[in-house]
Amino acid sequence: MTRTDGALPSLSFEFFPPHSPEASLRLWRSVERLAPLGPRFVSVTFGAGGTTRDRTNAAIQTIVERARLSVAGHLTCVGASRAETLAVARGYARMGVRRIVALRGDPPKGAARFEPHPEGFASGADLVAGLRQLGGFEISVAAYPEKHPDAVDLATDIDNLKRKIDAGASNAITQFFFENEDFLRFRDACAQAGITAPIIPGILPVENFGRMTNFAARCHAKVPEWMHKAFARADSPETAHLLAVAIASDQCDALRAEGVEHLHFYTLNNPDLTYDVCRALGYAAAPLAMAEGGAA
Repeated sequence: MTRTDGALPSLSFEFFPPHSPEASLRLWRSVERLAPLGPRFVSVTFGAGGTTRDRTNAAIQTIVERARLSVAGHLTCVGASRAETLAVARGYARMGVRRIVALRGDPPKGAARFEPHPEGFASGADLVAGLRQLGGFEISVAAYPEKHPDAVDLATDIDNLKRKIDAGASNAITQFFFENEDFLRFRDACAQAGITAPIIPGILPVENFGRMTNFAARCHAKVPEWMHKAFARADSPETAHLLAVAIASDQCDALRAEGVEHLHFYTLNNPDLTYDVCRALGYAAAPLAMAEGGAA
């Protein structure tokens, strides 16, 4: 499918909850910087077993009340019973959150693999079904163009994604990737498997190439050789920044040409690069009207 209407895709931005007063200020600066671009929603991550629950809730409440943005709260299956997990979802609803990113979640630190809580949700599809029964949420799930590290193969991983969609998810947001062909092949394979829900590409602008490659290795995301060569030739922070903007904006332009109607940016709470990519793509920044209050 190729778009010809010239419309820009809608946007969303992912943040993580702050761990210190300084990080709170950085999160709020990220919100202030990116909210004028008019995202459809922003999301706030959630630590395994609720390890960031209080910070996540505080960040969500501040974003909802001050920036008046639609927020998606993350929710995982790790280290909590069904009752505890659904209590978090009800707490989101009380804050006005009507979107949830439902994830199985990574194993806790030190654990070799995911083990369900004895009274908890056993999988991402199980969590989606529980949230669907609770009602009132638009549910996003995760997808992996290069397959989840735990999956035997891509076909098995797509079968798992279909179970999550069939359980009630309305869309899937992918792990970041750098070769659009991987995403397009994955999207085609999902369609062939009977998945009709939108597959939203996750975009990671590269702020620090060394840190990104370490992150990609943990996520089993491929970093192509041409990117290694390109960033090796970037001889200053300014050159690296321009290169990162060019790579991400070219990637997004090509995805738009292939019919992508929504882009999800992993900001890492560092908004300037994502902002510059969006402006390069043609998004206009409108003034942000905020309510009175403090930082997140």
